[in-house]
Amino acid sequence: MKRRFVIEAVMLASYGELMQPSVPVEYVIPYSTIMELYEMRDSAEPVMVQPEDDAHVRGKIQELIAFFETPFNKIKLERALLAPWRMSPSLLVNDSVQIAVMYAVDSAQYGELFDPIETEIIMTSIREKVPVLTDQIEFMDKIINSDIPVQVFDVDDFEFALDLDLSMEDWGKL
Repeated sequence: MKRRFVIEAVMLASYGELMQPSVPVEYVIPYSTIMELYEMRDSAEPVMVQPEDDAHVRGKIQELIAFFETPFNKIKLERALLAPWRMSPSLLVNDSVQIAVMYAVDSAQYGELFDPIETEIIMTSIREKVPVLTDQIEFMDKIINSDIPVQVFDVDDFEFALDLDLSMEDWGKL
């Protein structure tokens, strides 16, 4: 059984270990985070602090953009964009990783506490009943302190999250 996580697209470019998990994984990515890849690629602002790391991650961002722009994947993405909250068919990255893109729509439900991307991540997690994987400590703290009904894992705990074999009903019991 594959594990599923809601994640921002840039995290896949930033953390190479996410593309080589020990068990099969499907990442659910809100479409707006793919659009952020283009902004990051075109921005003069560094993505990473160290110049070598910045160059490496920018290269990975370009690779991810190219992956989404391949004709076969682009057609699958366009299907998701036909209606709000529609999910693309899975895009096969390698033997262990698949990506599904959700055409998430910002919701006023959490809009006062969270920015639009964070809101889309939360809403996607709730709709799909899968945990969030992030490296943003402040975001995790806001989710926990606001009693948002989602499970959230730090990217540093990725292997731990993979080892857990819990249903969504079990998430609430942790």
